[in-house]
Amino acid sequence: MGLSDWRGREIPAPSFDLCDAVKARLDRLTKPPGSLGRLERLAVELAAAVGEERPQVRPAGVLVMAADHGVVRAGVSAYPSEVTAQMVRNFLRGGAAVNVLARLVGAEVWVVDVGVAADLREAEESGAPEGSGAAFRIRKVRPGTADMTAGPAMSREEAEAAIQVGWEAASEMIDAGVRLLVTGEMGIGNTTASAAVAAAFTGLPEADLVGTGSGVDPVRRQKKLQAVRTALEVNRPNPADPVDVLAKVGGLEIAGLAGAVLACASRRIPVLMDGYISTAAALAAVHLDPAAVPYLFASHRSVEPGHDRILRWLGKEPLFDLDLRLGEGTGGVLAIPFVEAAVRILSDMATFEEAGVSDARR
Repeated sequence: MGLSDWRGREIPAPSFDLCDAVKARLDRLTKPPGSLGRLERLAVELAAAVGEERPQVRPAGVLVMAADHGVVRAGVSAYPSEVTAQMVRNFLRGGAAVNVLARLVGAEVWVVDVGVAADLREAEESGAPEGSGAAFRIRKVRPGTADMTAGPAMSREEAEAAIQVGWEAASEMIDAGVRLLVTGEMGIGNTTASAAVAAAFTGLPEADLVGTGSGVDPVRRQKKLQAVRTALEVNRPNPADPVDVLAKVGGLEIAGLAGAVLACASRRIPVLMDGYISTAAALAAVHLDPAAVPYLFASHRSVEPGHDRILRWLGKEPLFDLDLRLGEGTGGVLAIPFVEAAVRILSDMATFEEAGVSDARR
């Protein structure tokens, strides 16, 4: 299908007509009905999304969108903006947590610079070392956003361009064979932007959406809360216009991940959301097109209070809760085996008839 424009998307409806057939097969497998619990429900949801009675979710890929945030100048983060570029280089060397976990489950990590406030051309030219399991693309829209407490984080045109970057990156991964996409991110200050995006879309109180992020103390958390409130007051983003929200109080990587979600949904590829930032991006994608909802799957519930609020708003039940708050896509990568287990049960497990096992229900 190639790298089309996200504005011309068509997201197909899930194949809900398959659900009864999948449920019937699950009930014929050599186990008591429903005894595999959430995995069975996940298998049904995946089959409907993919449109196959026995869906495939391999190869799986991780898309990490990276960008900087001008709001860091308001003292909202425990780390300086320079860490964004430093961590991108760490991803490319294969030394970050997401790299370690992705190698463990056999998933490739694609890192896209959509707005890092540093020149990373030397990293792109040298490429990722062999064995790192990483790929790198520079698709920079601008070198970080402006300080959203003083005005819009970016222009409308820049927000649309970032959405397109995410759309094209995900499309490229799908064209390369990816059947399940984990959304990850890197951007110092992006929990602040995510809280503002979530508040704009859901109308929830800002205090319920602002957490400790990378580990800030109570004083700095109060600065984050004030920054979110100020940004919303100064910019007055329109929740009926998702691009307006992303432009005024969002981030380049958040917009990029929203575009990636739309690309996956248009191609019937399930999306495993990671933590707070990835889920805020999915929230933006759903506001751009509600038809994307059935293609979203929540990997985990992070300790960020806003994450649980957004998951509830989206109607998504996370697969696990390990007190994670790292981001990068780490929680999503950990969930890949859960998703694969659900589909392997459908494809590999024997029915009572196939196994010659007596069914107590007969």
